[in-house]
Amino acid sequence: MKNDILGIALEKGLEGEGLTPSEALRLAAVPETSIYEIMAVSERVRRTHLGVEVNLCSIVNAKSGLCREDCSFCAQSVKYSTGVTEYPMSEPEKIVGAAKEAATFGAREFSIVTSGTAIEKERDIAALTSALQSMKDSVQMERCASLGILSRETLKKLKDSGLESYHHNLETGRSFFPNICTTHEYDRDIEVVRTAKELGFHVCSGGIFGLGEGWEVRVELFATLKELGADSVPINFLNPRPGTPLEKAQNLTPLECLKIIALGRLMLPRTDIVVCGGRQVNLRDLQPLIFAAGANGMMIGNYLTTPGREPNNDLQMLADLGLKPKGYK
Repeated sequence: MKNDILGIALEKGLEGEGLTPSEALRLAAVPETSIYEIMAVSERVRRTHLGVEVNLCSIVNAKSGLCREDCSFCAQSVKYSTGVTEYPMSEPEKIVGAAKEAATFGAREFSIVTSGTAIEKERDIAALTSALQSMKDSVQMERCASLGILSRETLKKLKDSGLESYHHNLETGRSFFPNICTTHEYDRDIEVVRTAKELGFHVCSGGIFGLGEGWEVRVELFATLKELGADSVPINFLNPRPGTPLEKAQNLTPLECLKIIALGRLMLPRTDIVVCGGRQVNLRDLQPLIFAAGANGMMIGNYLTTPGREPNNDLQMLADLGLKPKGYK
């Protein structure tokens, strides 16, 4: 059975078709003790379609805390007492400065991330459009933003100001979503992704793993992202935050994380798979294996509310693996 599904995964992966949900569930049933056999397939598929270049992205937390959503993993929700630093929208100069810093350590994509359901105030939109226009003139990086459930009109305005990519995670599969968020419907997230695609954005949409979901939910999420045509899929692993409902969750092992990445690659053979938050905590010494598992990107620098690895260590890791950062355009 194991060799059969690995053979199917290799054939369909190399063809660029990817596994169907039913086939992906068969792959998920392969034990973690066979992870190196799985990675032999996922690494070949990644290298065939995406080569040795790695997409490095970086973010700035431009507006922190004060979010009225109740996502059970998030330290920025007002529903939980987490002690997270709270501040309003950053000034354009601070955002651009963070982008310039990220460019010095090889990031080709820079995302402006804000807390809350959506950015709606005119002064916040004005700050964003100013920052985007300044970035366009001064930094050679892909300009991305993660601003919540925006209207078509606001997305269009930001695109006209120089925004190239839009990020909006689905977080998990539809069937599991009510277990982690009750303050908005899943369809609202789906609509944002669809609208961003229709407007011509490069769309980045993924999720967070280790919330208590099973393999069926993981397959469901990847299948939804495939159907939506996500251009890039960020994979986050839960780093439990004190004060949140999931503060004591310990649902992942390093090998399980690698298997999740491989599942994403073998369902989405040509799509960018980018490993983001929680990789140090969950993968520990196995971080270099994310590329054998199928990732062709990673977040470099700090995350939203937690510190990342020293960028020079990540760059050295890539060099040691014979990989190289991807350039902008």
